[in-house]
Amino acid sequence: MIAVITADLIDSSSYPPEFLELVLETLQKEFDNFAENFSEEKSNFKIYRGDSFQGIITNPENALLFSLFLKTALNKLESKDSSAIKADLRIAIGIGGYDLKRDEISESNGEAFQLSGRTLDDMKSNGRKLMLKTPNIDLNREFYTSLALFDFIADRWSTASAEVIYYLLQGYKEKEIAKIVGISQSAINQRKKIAAWDPISALLKRYEEKISATFKEN
Repeated sequence: MIAVITADLIDSSSYPPEFLELVLETLQKEFDNFAENFSEEKSNFKIYRGDSFQGIITNPENALLFSLFLKTALNKLESKDSSAIKADLRIAIGIGGYDLKRDEISESNGEAFQLSGRTLDDMKSNGRKLMLKTPNIDLNREFYTSLALFDFIADRWSTASAEVIYYLLQGYKEKEIAKIVGISQSAINQRKKIAAWDPISALLKRYEEKISATFKEN
């Protein structure tokens, strides 16, 4: 079993060229960091059409964590012109088998690819920003609801809130984040609470446990 992430930038046509370049550079940096830190192949993720990407995660338990890395890395960005546009993603995680895995991801195919791609297509009409689809109906039902709640929370993040979540996902402590961001630890703690870090952390733990238990024999 593998996880396939298929995603696209929301309203990318409105991004100023310099901001779009920054967004794409940020995505590529996150792809490289994930490959290095989680022993994945750098070639597993490819950007195409300038505003979409797809990639394979060989350990499905890491798929939600990486999705949140990507989301927060972009949500903390804001264009510097008068439009003050914020970057955001639609992300579909598909977990399943694969029939063909080639060096070029566009030439790969199988259940995980189909689940991810079809789910992203559905999301373009239902307004969702993060969804999971697997062969397990009960698992799909649980995370349909919990990820809808996550969307509700994340849609209310400021760029400052997203930045704090971005560093918390990497295991940084409040004191360390305060030093990076250049504000007090108490301010970081306040942003952490406003961004709802505790339920997000619980969601990640629940996802890892359920994916491990459901697919451990696959």
